[in-house]
Parts: sequence; C-alpha cells; structure tokens
Amino acid sequence: MEYIKLTKDNLEKEHICCAISNNKDVQVASKKAWLSDRLEEGLVFLKSAERGKCFIEYIPAEYAWNPIDAEGYMYIDCLWVSGSMKGHGYSSELLSECIRDSKEKGKKGLCVLAAAKKKPFLSDPKFLAFKGFEVADEADNGIQLWYLPFDKNAKAPAFKECAKHPHIDEMGFVLYYTNQCPFNAKYVPVLEETAKANKIPFKAVKIDTREAAQSAPTPITTYALFHDGEYITNEQMNDKKFLKLSESI
Repeated sequence: MEYIKLTKDNLEKEHICCAISNNKDVQVASKKAWLSDRLEEGLVFLKSAERGKCFIEYIPAEYAWNPIDAEGYMYIDCLWVSGSMKGHGYSSELLSECIRDSKEKGKKGLCVLAAAKKKPFLSDPKFLAFKGFEVADEADNGIQLWYLPFDKNAKAPAFKECAKHPHIDEMGFVLYYTNQCPFNAKYVPVLEETAKANKIPFKAVKIDTREAAQSAPTPITTYALFHDGEYITNEQMNDKKFLKLSESI
C-alpha cells in the first residue's frame, strides 16, 4: 500500500479518510482546521493513497489533547482501518511506520487509549496486546491507557488525577467534545437541537485548547457524555440514539 503524509501544503486537497466523501463538508473543514494547528506541534497523519478508511494519526504526548502524563512518548490519536481496507495488514503497516518514526525521533515508546473490551472509536485491545502493548493505567470508567515501551526501563505513562475518576458536579446531560473528531461538527448541534425540542437538560462543552483538554475530567476528550455527573459513553449519537438513551435513564 502507498501512503500519503499530510502537510500544510497538501492538507486542503487531500481526503482525510473518515466516513465523509465531500471535502467541503463542515465536518471535514472542522477536522482540517484542527489538524492544521497540530501539524506545527509534530502531529503526523498518514493515510492510504487509495480512497478509504485507512490512516493513523499520532502526536508527541506532551501535545496530546488528553489528560495523560507521558513525557517522551508518542500518543496515537487514532488508528482506523475499516471497510474494504480491513484484512490486508494495513493496520500493522501503519503501526510499524509509527514505531519507526517514533524511534527515529528519540521517543520512549507509544501510548494509546483502549478498554478491556473493544469500544467504539477506541483501539482494539486484542490487536494492541498482539503487538506487544500493555496496560499502563485505567480510569474508573474502564478506559485504559496502553503503552508500548521501546526501553523496558522507561517509566510507564499514566492518566492525570483529573481523569482517573471521571465525574462532574453538573446535573443533566453534559457533553465534552473537541474538533479532533470530524463527526462532532454535525452531530453535536443535532443533540443540542433534539434536547431543546424535547426539554431534556443538555449542555455541550467544546474543548478548544490543549490546556483544557489536558485538565479534562475524562480520559477521552473527543466525545465524552455525562449524565447527572456520571460518565456514560464516548460513542457519537444521532437524535434517535440520544432520545433512546434519555428515555432509558
């Protein structure tokens, strides 16, 4: 497989591989704006030259939009291979390139979010374990920080204290999100409108700085939904899923 690395020069013209075909879609625009700022911080977005969901996105952990202590590590934002791209070894190829690049840059290892059981939009723990990753830390809501050290004596990364016990004091539904995930540009407004129309207490909190992300009350900052103070899910929802959830609580 041939891969393309996003740069400031090709960012606007390249398709970014998520499940959105139109480059002018508001979701794509929000993601590319977020990526543009991160490229200067060392973010790498490597995608298949072929059109499809096949890419890896990683960044020096000091610049990650997550509350983790992982100095000297590379943090994987997302490794996504799906649809017709699955089953060809592309995940392994992308991870291998991330490892090679990270070692070349003098990193201690890699870290990434997952859970004991596969969750939507998180890495597959079975794949990580197969590749030699181990669990470094775990939050109360079951979200785990996995790591692959290049030096067995390297200090393991960990969640910051604010993320180990995901809880907030506000009642009703509260959603923390960033523009790292393009789907939020479309579906967060949908939830806001649905909640308003159905008189459901709802508040969306957009995390728009790295500092805010690194002090968030949740390991996952791309999308973290709370209800009456308790963490519920990291899975993006449309109006129907949200209404079903609100009726079940």
